[in-house]
Amino acid sequence: MNPSAVDRRIRALRPLKPRVDPQRAHGSLVEEERRPDGSRERALTVFLAGAECPFTCSFCDLWRWTIDGPTPAGALPAQIEEVLRGLDGPLPERIKLYNASNFFDRRAVPPSDLPRIAALTAPCESVTVESHASTVGPATLAFARQIDGKLEVAMGLETIHPVAAAHLNKRLDLARFADAARFLTDHGIDLRVFVLLGAPHVPAQESVAWTVSTVEHAVEHGASVVSIIPVRGGNGEMERLQSLGAFTPPTLRQLEAALDACARFDDCVVTADLWNVDGLSGCSDCRADRVRRMRELNVSGRAGAPVVCATCDRP
Repeated sequence: MNPSAVDRRIRALRPLKPRVDPQRAHGSLVEEERRPDGSRERALTVFLAGAECPFTCSFCDLWRWTIDGPTPAGALPAQIEEVLRGLDGPLPERIKLYNASNFFDRRAVPPSDLPRIAALTAPCESVTVESHASTVGPATLAFARQIDGKLEVAMGLETIHPVAAAHLNKRLDLARFADAARFLTDHGIDLRVFVLLGAPHVPAQESVAWTVSTVEHAVEHGASVVSIIPVRGGNGEMERLQSLGAFTPPTLRQLEAALDACARFDDCVVTADLWNVDGLSGCSDCRADRVRRMRELNVSGRAGAPVVCATCDRP
């Protein structure tokens, strides 16, 4: 994909990329996840190092964890093997292979590595990979047939706000998302969706409402899991947009409000991404209680009593 003028502008604003070793995963995480049927499972997320995604989204900061050039053959299986060797106890039911790119992009995941990846994940009941909607297709179905477990594909829908979606530089429209979602569900492949909170060009006072509407759109198109991700700064482009008044960083209370509003979906698990929750602005007196409440809601699906704070709830 040849970079556009917008691609070049976004990339020119980025800070220096840290050195990334293609032979080692950035890290891994084991956590408990809730499924739509109410069950819970242990999930291992492996943060893989590989080629950068060709879609230069305005909000993205995952490029920091990618290498220059294509992923070397054999690198991803080596990373996965190293993580699996370091696990304590049995392999979790689900393994999530997040490569900060598109799993079905041959430049990011060499096809020659797929049989080994399938063998390494064989003990897991489910395998989750991430992909742009445009790379979902025959290669997705082929990989689903290679693995022993059930495949789940995580796609970024981000926002259905028409102005914001047009400015994300994601090269995605709702029709393409719908086609990819239909392809997955028609072939018995689960769909996980990423939705943004605080997308640039969405007015701050409308941010929660548009996030909830986007989650609803994902559910209507077959998503079984939706993760609400607060937009992070630090890539240069977000700071440029903020200086122009086109981006307002989301707050802790907005994330809590969006999660609460999505607790009504019975056939879909909606969670808040709390990975960088300390970076969200919020009241210091009730921050810990709100984060604790969201963590519980993520796992249980039950909204506990609202947090009452004498400081930030003051009229």
